[in-house]
Amino acid sequence: MCNRKFALLFILLITLFTNQANSQKITLSNTAEVSVLTCGTGSEIYSLFGHTAIRIKDSTNFVDQVYNYGTFDFSTPNFYLKFVKGDLQYLETSCTFEEFFQEYLYEKRSIDEQVLNLSQEKKQALFDYLNSSLLSDERFYTYKFIDKNCTTMVINTINKIIGKTVIGITADDSQTCRKILYPYFNGHFYEQLGTSIIFGSKVDLKSDQLFLPTELYKNIQNLKVNNQTICKESRKILDIEKGEIPFSWWNNFYVFCLLFVMILLLNKSSIFKAYFMLLGLLGLFFIFAGFYSLHKELVNNYNILLFNPILFILVYFEIKNNKKWIFYSSVFSLICLLIYIAILLNKPYLVIVTPLIITSGVRLIQLLLKNRR
Repeated sequence: MCNRKFALLFILLITLFTNQANSQKITLSNTAEVSVLTCGTGSEIYSLFGHTAIRIKDSTNFVDQVYNYGTFDFSTPNFYLKFVKGDLQYLETSCTFEEFFQEYLYEKRSIDEQVLNLSQEKKQALFDYLNSSLLSDERFYTYKFIDKNCTTMVINTINKIIGKTVIGITADDSQTCRKILYPYFNGHFYEQLGTSIIFGSKVDLKSDQLFLPTELYKNIQNLKVNNQTICKESRKILDIEKGEIPFSWWNNFYVFCLLFVMILLLNKSSIFKAYFMLLGLLGLFFIFAGFYSLHKELVNNYNILLFNPILFILVYFEIKNNKKWIFYSSVFSLICLLIYIAILLNKPYLVIVTPLIITSGVRLIQLLLKNRR
């Protein structure tokens, strides 16, 4: 989430070294503004959730900097393994507001600004902290999809400077992480399916923090502390209407359904064997990811009840024509499938995995009836 392309890192670093040496010595004027920037979603997977950054503007001192916690180094050795494991390092970077604006103008993504109602002392403290952390190891952090990202880092930084948890989720707004995330994938079916089945039970818990840019925007907009609004002023910096997502002939639920209709109509043993092998392979990957990864979102993944590694054994017994163990394996897999359906009754992605459930259920019943004593 909120990933920044590494190609931009060089520009940001150049800006860092040309601006930060002087900015650390600057005392902000009384007209200085501190604001939270909320950027719109994009079409790429890394931009589906939007982005959050901090802007500090002081026209008197010719300061207009954006501080961003969404940068990573794509050339990091074993990048993908580190990302999956959950020890990939992200970092804070800084650029001028004009550079930031031009980037989002090019990507056709909106920018909303919320000017914060902070004292002069707090503005200066935040400015000094952001600049000093840019030049220290504090600029690095270990990225976590929900627990630590560009939005949570902005929240933690502002709360730290204020001295208490001012920005945070309220009990009335609390929803499960899965329900919050699910709509962001609308129009991106396979991404929606993939994230739904790879996430475990943690994302079914009610969120105890704000972790998405839009959710933070809503929170700040309505938040009051000591009868004073945190948001002093809201501005639309870059107004780009989000158009309809272009229809994809392959990345949609209907093509996905058609694939499984064809599997059922062909009703060939070899195709079902390949299908069960694929499900079992994905199940093994989910188990591996749960043990290997430090991302808590991947732990305790009940989706292995559908993507069941036992299906490997079932296929083996089919090849060996061992009717007794085909029957027992089918019964066990069918029980797992029924438990899975019960778990998913209140989950938002039940509909999109229904083709998989039906296909697996039909084949398991076929094997059960064919190989019963």
